[in-house]
Order: sequence, then structure tokens, then C-alpha cells
Amino acid sequence: MKSPSGRRERNAGASGSSVQYGIRRIDLSSAQLASSEMARDINRDIVLEFIRFRQPVSRVDLSRLSGLQPSTISAIVEDLIEEGWVKEGAVVRGGRGRPSTMLSVNEELVTLALDIRPNQAIVAVVDLTGRFLSHETITTATAPQAAIAKLVRKMRSLREQYKDKTFEGIGVSVPGRVDPMTHRLLMAPNLKWDGFDIKSALEKEMELQVEIDNDANACLLSELWFGHLEGVRNAVLIAVSEGLGAAILAGGQLHSGFNGLAGEFGHIPMDPRGPQCGCGQRGCWETFASSRAALKFYRKFSRNASIKDMHDLLRLVQDRDPVALRAIRTQATALGRGLRLVTAAMAPERILITGEITSCWDIAGPVVQAELEAGILAGAAPQLMVAGDGYLARLSGGAALLMQRHSRYHRSTHVAQVTQRSPRGRSRA
Repeated sequence: MKSPSGRRERNAGASGSSVQYGIRRIDLSSAQLASSEMARDINRDIVLEFIRFRQPVSRVDLSRLSGLQPSTISAIVEDLIEEGWVKEGAVVRGGRGRPSTMLSVNEELVTLALDIRPNQAIVAVVDLTGRFLSHETITTATAPQAAIAKLVRKMRSLREQYKDKTFEGIGVSVPGRVDPMTHRLLMAPNLKWDGFDIKSALEKEMELQVEIDNDANACLLSELWFGHLEGVRNAVLIAVSEGLGAAILAGGQLHSGFNGLAGEFGHIPMDPRGPQCGCGQRGCWETFASSRAALKFYRKFSRNASIKDMHDLLRLVQDRDPVALRAIRTQATALGRGLRLVTAAMAPERILITGEITSCWDIAGPVVQAELEAGILAGAAPQLMVAGDGYLARLSGGAALLMQRHSRYHRSTHVAQVTQRSPRGRSRA
């Protein structure tokens, strides 16, 4: 089988990975029979993954790494070259046998990545390896129509700037939940664009295929797509920004629930007498553990609170300002305590944190770790790790989101959503 990251799942053996005994339950209402076409598509995605992670690599090496026959590798590689995903490079002569032509992903194939936040957005051009060719922050209007119009102008400018590249599409991350069927914003308390059809608006103006998802899901998919969760099958990623979102990897599959709302731990009340939350409730976890909460703590503790945003607060933290340090530690304490919700519900083997707070993890990390360990019901605490800068993680996640869903056979990374990879929507700038 193939995991969301494109790697085959292994049965347990000497490696100590988990074993499942008995008969696997099959849901006959939605089961698909394995066809030869399905097998080809799975093999194709596996080969593309090996090329991405081992490039430059020869056809002979691909056969050895994947276990597929040389004839199968040759057929798959020819398809990938024809579709523009892979290109041939240097010819290498070994000690014996015929010379090998090395393969790598096509550097000319890129995506537009868009991270939409309240009052601003970040637009980037990202290639198949996750390399950023360009990224820029743009101030946006509150009204979604005006904001999208401004973003479209910027994306058109980027396509003009990179005329020599082929644009595969647009991957969008948003601070809210997206309906898996309609692709409209289902809940975005901090953005307040509920119900707005971002996907259709961008596709109409840009004439490119658009994929959209929650920012936490995008960050977790980025970790999977770029190989940072190799061998991990149960993990939760917590995205700390204006709000607090979560993404769930359960049994090797990204889990979004029946209606796309799974993982909204940030809107579980911690104190019914706490601050008003954007969702309408009081004392939700994110009102204590988000970046906005850290700013409120600083303004509460300081008599001369002139900071404008989280970047100002983080600069004070780096200068070891005592009030700023107190605010960050208070936020970290709330973040760590809330992780008990996550460990009790999901029992993950790894918890990933991303967002502004990670830039001062030397201060916040030990506090979060101590609270996490104190809240464990039994056994050892999950491994706590930073998933990188939230600014770039959401963008690379948007790019990964697009690439992953363009796979011709996509093995249920997102519940009830299987899309096909095809050249449609691809544009030569």
C-alpha cells in the first residue's frame, strides 16, 4: 500500500513496526476493486517519489530501489517525461554495462502557493523540490472579492516574471476549514470569509487549477510531501498563528473527518469564563495559546504596550525583554496544557508545532515540553518537534497540496476526495 507521502507501507518485521492481525474490514459500499490501471498509477507515484528524493537517479537504480521490473520502470519514466514531471540529464558511464541516463524532476515545473491570513496574504512561486523562487507579503482588504482581485494581480505579475516556467496550478492554505465537497470555506472565525468560493474565483481569473485546504493540513502535508515524517504513522500538527489549528495523521492517512472539521482542538473550551473566541464561545484553547493571545498577555503585563504585532513581540523576546518573555512563557504554558486534549484523544507518536512561537523555541519549547509531560495519562509523552517556520511551512504546504492532489491515483489522503493528475490547468507563462 501507499501512504500519503507516496511511500509504501511495510508489514512489521525486525524493524519493530506495528503489526495488524486478523481480517481487515472492507466497507463494501465504497470499496474499489484493484485494477491494472490502479496498480500502474500507484507504481507511477512511487517512482516519482523515488526520483524526487534520490535525484539524480538512473532507471537501473529506480528498478533496484522500487523492486519493479526494468521494463515497468522504463514505461513509467517515459510517461513522466512526456507529462513534464521528469527530465533526463547527464549520461554516466559505470565500470560495466551500458551508460545510464540520470533522471531528476523538472525544474521548469512550478506552482503558485498562496497563504491567506486576516488582512494579509503571502504569494510564492515554488518548484517540485520545495525551493522558493519568490515570495512576497501583500496587505489585503477585509472584503474577500477585493482581496482576491489584488492577489490575482500579484500572481499574474509573478507569472510574467517567470515566463520560462510552466505553472502547474495554485495551492492555497487558509486559516479555517474547507468543505471537502464544495471546496468553500466552512468555518474561518479569524478570516470571516465563511462561504466564499476562493477556489472558483481564482480558477476563473487565473485559468489554473486551484486546490485549497486548512493551513494546518497544508503544513502537515508539507511534512509528508518533503519527507520529514518518514516512518511516522500517527502524528498531530499544531499550527499556532492568529488562531490555533490542528491536522491529524492517523494510521498513515490525513484525517479530516466527515465534514472536514476534524482537528478543531483550538475551539474546545478550556475556561467557560475566559475571553470571547471568534467562534462565539468563551475560553477556547486558542484564546490562551495563539499568537493573538501572546499579544494580549504582553499588553496586560505591560503599562506601556506599544507593540503592533507578533513580530514586534518576538523582537522584544530576542532582546530578552522581561515582559515579552513573560508573555511568551504564558502562551507556551497554555499551549502545553492544551496538548492534553490532543494526547488523550489521538495518542500520537509525534506532535509537531509550527508558527511564530517556534522562532523563540529555546524559550517556549521547554515550557511546552514540561506541560505536555505533566498532562500524559499513562506511558511516555509523544515526541515534540518543531515543524519549521510557519511563514514558509504554509506556503510549501500549499504547493504540496496542489502536487499531491494532481496525482492520477490519490490514495485517500483527504477523505472522500480522489482527483486525477492531468495536464489540464497547466499553463506556460
